Amino acid sequence: MTDASKRSSLIGRNLLAGAEPDVAGDAGHEDHPPRVGFFTDTSVCIGCKACEVACKEWNAIPEDGLDFTGMSFDNTQGLSASTWRHVAFIEQNEPPGRDGTGGDGRTGLRWLMSSDVCKHCTHAACLDVCPTGALFRTEFGTVVVQDDVCNGCGYCVPACPYGVVDVRPEDGGAHKCTLCYDRLGAGQEPACAKACPTDSIQFGPLDELRERAAARVEELHRVGVEDARLYGHDPEDGVGGDGAFFLLLDEPEVYGLPPDPVVTARDLPSMWRHAGAAALTLLGGVAAVFAAQADASGRRTGRRR
Repeated sequence: MTDASKRSSLIGRNLLAGAEPDVAGDAGHEDHPPRVGFFTDTSVCIGCKACEVACKEWNAIPEDGLDFTGMSFDNTQGLSASTWRHVAFIEQNEPPGRDGTGGDGRTGLRWLMSSDVCKHCTHAACLDVCPTGALFRTEFGTVVVQDDVCNGCGYCVPACPYGVVDVRPEDGGAHKCTLCYDRLGAGQEPACAKACPTDSIQFGPLDELRERAAARVEELHRVGVEDARLYGHDPEDGVGGDGAFFLLLDEPEVYGLPPDPVVTARDLPSMWRHAGAAALTLLGGVAAVFAAQADASGRRTGRRR
């Protein structure tokens, strides 16, 4: 596609929302590699936390405390500026007869384990609102924070619909998963996927991962796991599809994920149009007041004469 045709195809389209087949290309990367991402199959996660350790070691993320929270073995609680991978342990009491209870009338305990991470959204609100350009889209379609450009304003924190981005008090900068950008540039897979012993975290071209994930859901349905479903895989969803998506065994809310995330910067164009219209209306009103005052002043001056 020529530059002219690209420009014409962008006219009338909201670049902050909707399906977007080539995020790297739209970011200015020419002849870029295929978009890559994560497919996390929570049905085979064993909660070993190898991904958390590998992420911290490779990226030299500072230790942020291991706290006894009373929430099973989840001692890191959630994603933060110093925890870019978080393995959740969710305990559920299963009703009698449900898979795993033996069907003998007794209730059972089920652990749902899931390794959460930045979603590297197709439409990343954190990137859209960043005033310094610290957040940028890589040639792999991922979203990365440049520490030396971030001014710590924190606009990206509330902009993220998943609550992923966070500011680290020690240095005042925003931090999150980079999908191991340095490793990708060297032809290596991210550290968390490399360390995962069960292939719960799978890395590769996003289109291939989506096909693999759909086949996995069908397989689980065939063997009776009816609750299996994909989350974040749909390019038509509120964020244009995630670069990191999941196979879940229950509703997203159970895992602490929003059920229907929407990019928070979606309505910025219409907001600016409405703000501009309001400003013009205000200026028009002010001009009318001054004109009326000038006219009244002129009439008074004429009478005095």
